[in-house]
Amino acid sequence: MKTIGLIGGMSWESTVTYYQEINRLVKARLGGLHSAKLVLSSVDFHEIEACQSRGDWDKSADILIQAAQGLERAGAQLVLICTNTMHKVAPQVQAGISVPLLHISDATADALTAAHISTVALLGTKYTMCEDFYKARLLERGFQVLIPDTPDVELVNHIIFDELCLGKRKDTSKRELLRIVDSLAGQGAQGVILGCTEIGLLVKQEDTPLPVFDTTLIHAHRAVELALEEKH
Repeated sequence: MKTIGLIGGMSWESTVTYYQEINRLVKARLGGLHSAKLVLSSVDFHEIEACQSRGDWDKSADILIQAAQGLERAGAQLVLICTNTMHKVAPQVQAGISVPLLHISDATADALTAAHISTVALLGTKYTMCEDFYKARLLERGFQVLIPDTPDVELVNHIIFDELCLGKRKDTSKRELLRIVDSLAGQGAQGVILGCTEIGLLVKQEDTPLPVFDTTLIHAHRAVELALEEKH
């Protein structure tokens, strides 16, 4: 079993899911008392969000590079950034380490391909939905990506940062997210990417008939496959 390195804390609410899901999957595959070999570097999300707000992505990249290098020194053989948005600096992080960085968008694209999805809705932070660093990797794979209109982009961003990252899970916000999902389905979406690791804390597959691709679970699942050297 390879050792998985997690860069977490963005937010820690969803990092908990990564830890639980990776260990659950390892136990399911290996049985008995088996659990995952992993190391965690949890950053201060206040510092990361401040960098995001002022557009200082170089500073946030430096923080994550240092975390990734620490994980590698601690024995990590593959590294995950436990958030979609901070994959904006994934190239810099990968350049700073000698072990593989498992990109969340690539793992998600593989899941979409396996499900024969060609047009997909994307929910996430405003950075993930509106900038190219995430969508471009999906477009390169031939997917059509639909995002909400501007007011709903801001609403989803608010729900993520002002509620879910603070541990608040509101039924009213869940209904709003599902309304947005339904709207995008009406525009032709065949599935929806929960492109923020917190959204899966509120929206589940049982809440909508549209196929749900929870990036947190997909990312964790791929990490376990690689750690156990299984083919996907």
